[in-house]
Amino acid sequence: MMLRNVNACTASFLSQHIAETIAPNPDIPIIAIQEQLQRKYAINVSVLKSFRAKAMALNKLREDYVEQYGKLRDYVLELQRTNAETTVKLHVEIGANPSSPTRRFRRIYICFGALKKGFKACMIDLLGLDGCFMKGPFPGQILTAVGIDPNHGTYPVAYAIVEAETKSSWTWFLECLGDDLDLSRNSNFNFISDRQKGIVPAIASLFPCDEHRFCLRHIHENMKLSWKGKAFKDHLWKCATASNVPMFNKAMDDFKTFNDAAYKWLKEIPPQHWSRAHFTGRCHSDILLNNICEVFNRQLVNGRDKPIITALEHIRQYLMKKIVTVQRVISKCDGPLTPAATKLLSIIKTEAVQYTVLWNGRNKYEVNGPWQDQCVVDVEERSCSCRRWELIGMPCKHAVATIWFMALNGVDVGLPENWVHKCYWLDTWMNVYSFKMAPINGPTLWPKSNCPTTLTPPTHHVQVGRPKKKRKRTADELSQSIVKGSKISKVGTTVTCAKCHKKGHNSRTCKGI
Repeated sequence: MMLRNVNACTASFLSQHIAETIAPNPDIPIIAIQEQLQRKYAINVSVLKSFRAKAMALNKLREDYVEQYGKLRDYVLELQRTNAETTVKLHVEIGANPSSPTRRFRRIYICFGALKKGFKACMIDLLGLDGCFMKGPFPGQILTAVGIDPNHGTYPVAYAIVEAETKSSWTWFLECLGDDLDLSRNSNFNFISDRQKGIVPAIASLFPCDEHRFCLRHIHENMKLSWKGKAFKDHLWKCATASNVPMFNKAMDDFKTFNDAAYKWLKEIPPQHWSRAHFTGRCHSDILLNNICEVFNRQLVNGRDKPIITALEHIRQYLMKKIVTVQRVISKCDGPLTPAATKLLSIIKTEAVQYTVLWNGRNKYEVNGPWQDQCVVDVEERSCSCRRWELIGMPCKHAVATIWFMALNGVDVGLPENWVHKCYWLDTWMNVYSFKMAPINGPTLWPKSNCPTTLTPPTHHVQVGRPKKKRKRTADELSQSIVKGSKISKVGTTVTCAKCHKKGHNSRTCKGI
């Protein structure tokens, strides 16, 4: 079939059909648009005219960005109508004219009642805090609070769209979160985040008694600005993973011997923010990285450049699907503990076999093993001098050896699984995901808000150039990236031959079988 000339088509015709093409994916390349037009309408469109038509189509799509702010109050009413005990807080700019019929959008906070109840049922009082960029003509920041479920998976609790990641926005977000989770100034809670300038003072002012951990990856990124290399990273991790103060002090002394300047820099960061030896055991988790937020933020990538309601719906639908997906996994599990806890305890049992135990005649036991880590276990207090039992709520290798010793001597202690904290039990995991999020109707069935004012989008200055879609990488990440062009680099890896199973060459260069 001969292709019709593009001059026979008007720009409005092109823009209409290109709008249909790019609506699901605004970043579709021009070449792909040309091919689709040729296949569907037999039209040969030049690149220049495709750009013009795409620009007109994008302008039409941007009108939806503005329109959705006007429907935001109706969306809030629908969420609260369908999902009981859901908290939605909408914050607008304070204008100079109170009688104005419009109000400019500033922030929105959402915490579903099901997620609120599920997090409290987790019994792991720790939340990761992070922010990621919104895209589109009215960008801002998505603030997230993500917990840990009994299977060491992510459990998102609340999220918000704010104007920027500042002390003011984080304070507002944490105030809303504190109201939902019943947190006060005297509460004993745990947060983990990067050292973002807005989060640190916000937590310190609202929850001065809470434990605030700093993500070790961000500390390492800052360290790499002056001290690069695997040796520095290994020393940092050795200090951070030490589970008690004597081990921590020894690791710090080794670091000081290795490099005094780096030691002094690290010492300036209070160890209660980044070292397990100084963590309390009240949250039953010893995590050092804020990966729980990174995992959740990765799920939001495809919704961050959409209009505000579409973006919020992308998050809500993901959360609703996640609950169902995890529940399917739970239905296939058996055993007293969750799969992750079972795997961890099996590793601990393997190590515990090599330990010997001495009893003091009361409730304390001296445990010694091949790694020269003699410790004292107190079964009444459920503690060990290595502090691992206290930190994660699961018996350490010294404690498991003690439990076996007690069983061999006629004490009815049951299995080691019985000594694991309830936050790792399969029943707890089932209870967490028993709280379901209710689906909502489409926009035509939403209740209408009686508010006399109309919401308008926030002001935004459009930057010159093409909007960035990917996270900015540090110089060190770019130099050591595992991705080279379109392929994964194999620098630093050792290949194994598929024929002779020897290392150092592949099957194509193998000289013998």
